[in-house]
Amino acid sequence: MKQVTGEARMFESLKLTAMAQAMAAHAGSRMGLIARNVANADTPGYRALDIPSFSEIYKGGGAFDAGSLADMKAGKALPFIAPGDVEPNGNSVSVEVEMVKAAEARQEQEMALAIYRSASGIIRASLGRT
Repeated sequence: MKQVTGEARMFESLKLTAMAQAMAAHAGSRMGLIARNVANADTPGYRALDIPSFSEIYKGGGAFDAGSLADMKAGKALPFIAPGDVEPNGNSVSVEVEMVKAAEARQEQEMALAIYRSASGIIRASLGRT
């Protein structure tokens, strides 16, 4: 069994920190779109927008697509028109659906913060600080 040194753990944590930052930026971007959607809930012709889920951007196996990660850190995920029913006035915003999305984004933000705190604790422990 390979022994992992404190230095190796610190570098792993830095990758983990980058992922947590990207997740927090994603949640922030999504919350911004949700707020925009809710603000336009009565605007004729407005179509609800969303961005791809973080799991779609973070490609399984722990590998980030470099462009997508940079976009996430900059809060520049490409929005798309969210699927859903369109009202007779052309508006597709469902306040109930947006509230569910807001709860998901809040959970994503909390998870990112928990990951960041955990990584910070690992780095502090490897440096002998508490």
